[in-house]
Amino acid sequence: MAVKLKTLILIVGLVCFEAVAWAGETTFEQTELTVKTAKGDVSLIVELAENPKQRARGLMYRQSLPQGNGMLFDFKKPIAVKMWMKNTYIPLDMVFIDELGKIINIARNTVPHSTKIISSAAPALAVLEIGGGQAARLNIKPGDRVRHSIFAIQKNKSQK
Repeated sequence: MAVKLKTLILIVGLVCFEAVAWAGETTFEQTELTVKTAKGDVSLIVELAENPKQRARGLMYRQSLPQGNGMLFDFKKPIAVKMWMKNTYIPLDMVFIDELGKIINIARNTVPHSTKIISSAAPALAVLEIGGGQAARLNIKPGDRVRHSIFAIQKNKSQK
């Protein structure tokens, strides 16, 4: 019994250490983006996950996500994106976006802690994660456009 208790304490300690280590290691730049929907523009404040360490951390271990906030994962080039919800405590809407800023597909109300793979329907440059249910509440749908400097059409305009 004592060995099992010591093992359990060790495992709990390692999990807590991992959570604290993840929480303190990664910082994100905040930026604004706009989604052009059929019912008008929606502005969001997002944290930008643009390097492998930031993308790996994402929104894991967060206990909440304020409405109007999210995270934008920039993969730098279009790829077949595969994500999961392991170590993510809150349901999310995952909005998959192509290199021109067009929304490809949306995974709505993803299940916290799930290891089920959530994929883009086509190569995506970015994924916008917002609170579960917010895409429907904000009328965000596939085909809508996202305006942010990471997307090619905005990059081309700013270079002229």
